[in-house]
Amino acid sequence: MDLIGVQRNPVPTGARAGIFSGHDGLQLRYAVWEPTAGKARGSVCVFGGRGEFIEKYFETIGDLRRRGFYVASMDWRGQGGSARLLKNPRKGHVDSFGDYDRDLTVFMKDIVLPDCPPPYFALAHSMGGNILLRASRLQDCWFNRIVAVAPMLRLSDLPFSMSASSVIVEAAMYLGLGDAYVPRGSDASWESEPFEGNVLTSDEGRFMRNKSILDAAPQLGLGSPTIGWLHEAIKSMTLIDDIDFPASVHVPTLMFAAANDRVVEGRAIEELAAQLKAGSQIVIDRARHEILQERDEPREQFWAGFDAFIPGSSGG
Repeated sequence: MDLIGVQRNPVPTGARAGIFSGHDGLQLRYAVWEPTAGKARGSVCVFGGRGEFIEKYFETIGDLRRRGFYVASMDWRGQGGSARLLKNPRKGHVDSFGDYDRDLTVFMKDIVLPDCPPPYFALAHSMGGNILLRASRLQDCWFNRIVAVAPMLRLSDLPFSMSASSVIVEAAMYLGLGDAYVPRGSDASWESEPFEGNVLTSDEGRFMRNKSILDAAPQLGLGSPTIGWLHEAIKSMTLIDDIDFPASVHVPTLMFAAANDRVVEGRAIEELAAQLKAGSQIVIDRARHEILQERDEPREQFWAGFDAFIPGSSGG
């Protein structure tokens, strides 16, 4: 699928977009850009969260290119311009978070390493941050440093504790409900809801910009997650919450937490950062979950932290 540009969100110039085969042959979308300023300082791989798509990060991609980075991005399986997994394409589903891990390996080996220069850095949001933290345990992980923005370590809106939720979801899976929406789930995406009261961003302009993308290309949108996705997400969050996990992380990691996040728990980010051998966190004041889609002031706080952490980044 080609990249979709709209008036509020044009496709950054020089894009090379295409499809690659995931670990099991599933068709996944990617895009690569060269820097627009100065000598190349390396490559940043941008990974979105659940339900997101490459187009949502055009502004961020421009910010990175102006800093002298190659940029590569992909849509996770089951969302954006990548192939969907169920008959209803609006359902946010995955069979296993291990599929994300293996797709990431293919993306790096087939798309990034051949055409993008080192050193390699990862910039990942929410679910993407969860997946990249999993990858950080690899002895030969591709990334020199990882920046995780509001990483999905614990969900704020679970009605019960993670352990109790796990038992309930396991029972639902046993009853064959893995492909069903979570309770109160629907085909509607968060971006289709009104700006007032949304949990994503306090910036109405950027919220409406993202909505205009889905108005022009509704096929990019995704509804609520399935019970199967939640089952796998809880397993992955439990893995990261394990007492032995921090010692297994081999990549220096900077995590950003949004002070007004109602999607993921900031306390979990703080706890993990305190336990990592080479990790830290920055809390962005007055920001909601999608820090990179926020007002200019929170975004400027983010970029200041990014530039201080990533070698060679000099500010756009």
